[in-house]
Amino acid sequence: MVGKNGLGWGSGVVETDALQRDAGDPDKKEGDGKAPAGIFRLSKAFGYAEQPQPGWKMPYLGLTSAVECVDDSSSRFYNKVVDRSMVSPDWNSSEKMLRTDELYRWGILVDHNTNPAVATRGSCIFMHIWSGPGQPTVGCTAMPQAEIESLLGWLDAARKPLLVQLPRRHYQSLRKSLRLPALEGSSGQMKSGIQHGTESGGR
Repeated sequence: MVGKNGLGWGSGVVETDALQRDAGDPDKKEGDGKAPAGIFRLSKAFGYAEQPQPGWKMPYLGLTSAVECVDDSSSRFYNKVVDRSMVSPDWNSSEKMLRTDELYRWGILVDHNTNPAVATRGSCIFMHIWSGPGQPTVGCTAMPQAEIESLLGWLDAARKPLLVQLPRRHYQSLRKSLRLPALEGSSGQMKSGIQHGTESGGR
């Protein structure tokens, strides 16, 4: 599941013009309820456990009550996951990562709008456990816990994993040049893919 309002073009490792965006397509913006479309680095795993599962090969952040993701565009920590106890907070809005539900028991940071973070272009984008079938997010990409765990067992930071998340038509058009897998089935309007390989470029 992706954002409740679909997709908006995000800021990742490939310029959106190279991904054949159409004139008038929406950009991802803070609070728009869209998940970012594009190609993004996957930089770090996180979870409620102090340590990752044995064999996982991604950097890992064990969440505590002090860990927050800052979504205040005016903050110098905008779009960063920080430990409140280790910095001087200057934000009025943030998301506490250690939740009271299971959504962030395991997750992955998606490096959207990070190099550098541009105010209002969207923040705190993750892959995480979903609320349930048919339940969209406010901008993240969510799936069943078993699939997140399987993904985290496969991802390897040394192989520079990327999230490819595009509208279906763009995915189909770029599939051969990007060496992406064929789509499964014919329903839906978008496709997400994860691949390992050399990086393609510089909420």
